Amino acid sequence: MNSDKKPIAAWLLICCALVFAMVVVGGVTRLTDSGLSIVEWQPLIGTIPPITQEDWDELLEKYRSSPQYQQINKGMSVDEFKTIFWWEYFHRLLGRLIGLVFFIPFIYFLVTKKIDKPLGYKLAGIFVLGGLQGFMGWYMVMSGLVDNPRVSQYRLTAHLGLAFIIFAALFWVALGILSPNANTAAANQNTDTLKGLRRFAYGLSWLIFIMVLSGGFVAGIRAGLAYNTFPLMNGHLVPPDLFVLEPWYRNFFENMTTVQFNHRMIAWVLIFSVPLLWFKAIFKSSLPGTTRLACHAFLLMLAVQVSLGITTLLHAVPINLGATHQGGAVLLFAASLWVSHQFRKPG
Repeated sequence: MNSDKKPIAAWLLICCALVFAMVVVGGVTRLTDSGLSIVEWQPLIGTIPPITQEDWDELLEKYRSSPQYQQINKGMSVDEFKTIFWWEYFHRLLGRLIGLVFFIPFIYFLVTKKIDKPLGYKLAGIFVLGGLQGFMGWYMVMSGLVDNPRVSQYRLTAHLGLAFIIFAALFWVALGILSPNANTAAANQNTDTLKGLRRFAYGLSWLIFIMVLSGGFVAGIRAGLAYNTFPLMNGHLVPPDLFVLEPWYRNFFENMTTVQFNHRMIAWVLIFSVPLLWFKAIFKSSLPGTTRLACHAFLLMLAVQVSLGITTLLHAVPINLGATHQGGAVLLFAASLWVSHQFRKPG
């Protein structure tokens, strides 16, 4: 690795850590129903928190016009409002912080010519994604400020998915800087073996991303509050009400039974597939130490995340477990990306 680019890799990994924190705080915001407590989008003015009692009274008065207050929290006191307000405030503040932590060093590295053109285009693309994410967050909140006191599960899932895309882009570019060339030992493997492992690893990374999207729908319609049993769903291997909605495709996004069933099925595929990849990589090939370490981390993180998922389900999604499970999804995704990066094509 070029030593001049070490600071760039460190900066990108710090951004990854902040995105991870953002996802966890976003999970808490969702689980505490705090996301609709701020009914305006003020990217600059909204950075200043309420200080005086008049500030709080004004914010609460604006919140009283929202469907969430009218239908769920009617009569909420200022002290009760503060609890949900601070979670949403810190969620938005963290988003602004990520933008600054990315943008300021980016400009510095550009001015000092530490970033070449190919890397500059990649980083500029990530910055655009960050701006789009800010808009998507507000677009999601808007869906809960009209009639329905909850945000659209479609917009919530898009917001969550975009966060994972940004994390993946940051992490992948950082890995490329830290390990610019494919491992020689991996490149010298039997070509068919390496191709097979590469396809397998890439496929699992995509499957985990799809599982994240399915988790967004689980969260969006609160499907985790149904069928709090495992491994069966209230005694059923396949629940009888999978396709009660018409047209049939609505069930995949709006039926609590189908949404949770899909999430479980993807988890089962991973439970069998990730150990298979690990076995093939460790025992059926001769790979360098870093690649083997990545495979070990992937398997370990799967075990942790599956355990978290089951525990969260059995306890009907308490806030601490729900947020931890959401954070675990980021770490599992990161582990899969690390493995995929290790198996990438030379050059």
